[in-house]
Amino acid sequence: MKPEDLDQRAKLRLWPGYGPAHTARSQDFATLREALAAAAVALERHEGQPWITTEAGDILSPRWIRAHVTGGH
Repeated sequence: MKPEDLDQRAKLRLWPGYGPAHTARSQDFATLREALAAAAVALERHEGQPWITTEAGDILSPRWIRAHVTGGH
């Protein structure tokens, strides 16, 4: 991922963290930077499992987000 990718649009999908998940909450962000910040908050609050799809089509998993945004905690 390149630094300029952080300025591209992204979609955050937040899947419930416990039990069977039938639907995810989705939110579009103007930048990947904003989506990553929202995903980090969701992880810190244990609100579910965030997945991000970038404008370029990359899919960032909860594990990737945790490792790169929250310092792996």
